[in-house]
Amino acid sequence: MRTVRTLTTALLTGAALLGVGAPALADSPTPSGSASAGAGAGPTRAGTGFRDAAFFRQGQEATASASTGAYLYWVFPADTGQRPTVRATVTLPDAALRHGASTWRVDVYDGLRRRQPCMYGMQSRTAAKDAASVELTCTLRTVRPWAETWDEDPLPGSYFVRLTATGLPEEDLGQSFTARIVAVSAEKGGAYAADGALAAPLVPGATTGDESEADTAKPSAVEARSPEDGWSSGWWSDRWIWTAVGGLLGALAGIGGYTLTRGSGRPSRVPPAV
Repeated sequence: MRTVRTLTTALLTGAALLGVGAPALADSPTPSGSASAGAGAGPTRAGTGFRDAAFFRQGQEATASASTGAYLYWVFPADTGQRPTVRATVTLPDAALRHGASTWRVDVYDGLRRRQPCMYGMQSRTAAKDAASVELTCTLRTVRPWAETWDEDPLPGSYFVRLTATGLPEEDLGQSFTARIVAVSAEKGGAYAADGALAAPLVPGATTGDESEADTAKPSAVEARSPEDGWSSGWWSDRWIWTAVGGLLGALAGIGGYTLTRGSGRPSRVPPAV
């Protein structure tokens, strides 16, 4: 009976760890998922196109001052298993100088310059004439390690953020405004894992040959545009943990079943010679 109690306790403990640990790993934010995570200061400018987009890492706050009517571009890295959320805050010109409401929009493009749809969030919003600021958000789909060439799923690499005013009175063109951009991610882990991996993250200017030049003094495009803790290898996910725990629980269940069904051995009432 002591053996049975021990096996039962082990099974219950393993099941509790499996049930409690899964949500924590599935939804835990990345180390760089908060602006207070020590990611450092972000850029204080923005580019005017994809080629000169200002680079920042997740958790950093990128800022810029510009004139209404201009397109502002930033770029940040997102890795496998992350679900990025981009937040933009636009501080509008003084209300006394404006002639009407204005509409602002934030769009996100991947390393192939494909516009990625937002799962949820207000990526376009109209600010009243007397509004002091407007906030925009866009939460992308979870980044996958690999996908078919015809698929438009988000893949590891660079993600471009474009901010602009899509509608405002003509008299308000050229007025100055300031913008703040932050990108954070929730880790989704093995729930979105897939077999296969890219030869290299989708980073502009990167090729698979960059990896062979890693010993040079100049970092490759992939290294220069990597997350703070580097790119993941693509083979690891928390599915390995659940596979190991499931195997352990299966083994314990088998031992317990054998212990319960094997009996206590030869009955004492049966003569030895029989």
